Amino acid sequence: MKEAYLAIDFGGGSGRVIAGYLSEGELVLDTIYRFPNRQVRMGGHVYWDFLSLFEDMKTGIRMAVEKGYTLKSIGIDTWGVDFGLIDKQGNLLGNPVCYRDSRTEGMPEEFFSKVDVKAHYVESGTQVMAINTLFQLYAMKKEDNAQLKVADKLLFMPDLFSYYLTGVANNEYSIASTSELLDAKARTWNFKLIRELGLPEHLFGEVVMPGTSRGFLKPEIKEQIGIDYEVEVIAVASHDTASAASVVPLSAKGEKVAFLSSGTWSLLGVMSDEPILTEEARLAGFTNEGGSDGKICFLQNITGLWILQKLMQEWKEEGKDVAYSILLPAAEVAETDALIDVDDTAFQCPVSMAEAITNYCIAHQQTPPSTQGEFVKCVLRSLALRYKTGMEALNQLLPEPVTKLYVIGGGSQNKYLNRLTEEAIGIPVVEGPVEATAIGNIRQQMK
Repeated sequence: MKEAYLAIDFGGGSGRVIAGYLSEGELVLDTIYRFPNRQVRMGGHVYWDFLSLFEDMKTGIRMAVEKGYTLKSIGIDTWGVDFGLIDKQGNLLGNPVCYRDSRTEGMPEEFFSKVDVKAHYVESGTQVMAINTLFQLYAMKKEDNAQLKVADKLLFMPDLFSYYLTGVANNEYSIASTSELLDAKARTWNFKLIRELGLPEHLFGEVVMPGTSRGFLKPEIKEQIGIDYEVEVIAVASHDTASAASVVPLSAKGEKVAFLSSGTWSLLGVMSDEPILTEEARLAGFTNEGGSDGKICFLQNITGLWILQKLMQEWKEEGKDVAYSILLPAAEVAETDALIDVDDTAFQCPVSMAEAITNYCIAHQQTPPSTQGEFVKCVLRSLALRYKTGMEALNQLLPEPVTKLYVIGGGSQNKYLNRLTEEAIGIPVVEGPVEATAIGNIRQQMK
């Protein structure tokens, strides 16, 4: 039997259970199980299928046991901002609503008609995005949502998975920092803001730091996965960006390192000892998110490969080939000058991404892409130029400019995009590791 740590990594499109163990001083990863994560439209809202995801997680853990691993501990990371509500008996009050749901449209504008946006940023340090937990809760409060009246605890997605494994309810710091409801300096809840929103204070539990024990697997979970020994669940940096960023080398003398976590979202930034809460940072759209080892992930949230992923999903449904080995070479030789603003709300969750791009180009007096290669080239060139804009803004806020960019996560395998990025930003781009999130997750457990 080989002892291993399990990283359970939920992304916007899929989830994975990965075992990690040391062999001759090196970390070895073994991907045990991959499963889809889909958004479900129902009754005018977009939900995550939490019940299926929880069952898939248990399946992956059981498969690791059946493969012969003795589990040392488990760490869970997910995307940010989304949450579930539980009642006093621990019952889930409803499937978590996806951040791509339309309920938050117009909420930031309404909220900041009553609240000073500059003063708010000094407290929260968070980039204002309609998807943030603050605006999701603001929308629920406005509609007099019944769940808020009976809820006992608010648990972000990794908190929720951990709770149903252990029975311990708390909020991990890095994931809570995506909510826009934390005090960035104190690194705990901003209860003044929570009271102003009219939200029950008891919803917001103890904030625990990465490295904290979240308890042990419940007896029924142990029985279901086929073990008879104790397994601890560790609060890793449970926002996937924070786990991924923790593997990037820290800046050394004469070198300033930045990271680009490339996936459905692109997160561009640096690691900082303290939050940067200046008006310049706010205007440039930067956020201060919690990281490992007391660090702050100072970054911009940029719409990443979501646009390409949605295009590929549509093409697959049409019976077209969607292999990267075909699409990327076609993009390199395609002839199109079309560019889009990847952060435009038109691309957030359209029924047809191809149609959204076409309409955008026509509205901006450009010739729209027509072939798959042209669409891919348009998206990737637009992303690279957005990274350039982000890097220029980042350099304006740092005492010394960035000299090297580490592209980490699944998107680091897109060599064409990496080359476009390096050409756009004018500094070396280092690729990988691809499994940065899982590595960061497991390293935290090992500590």
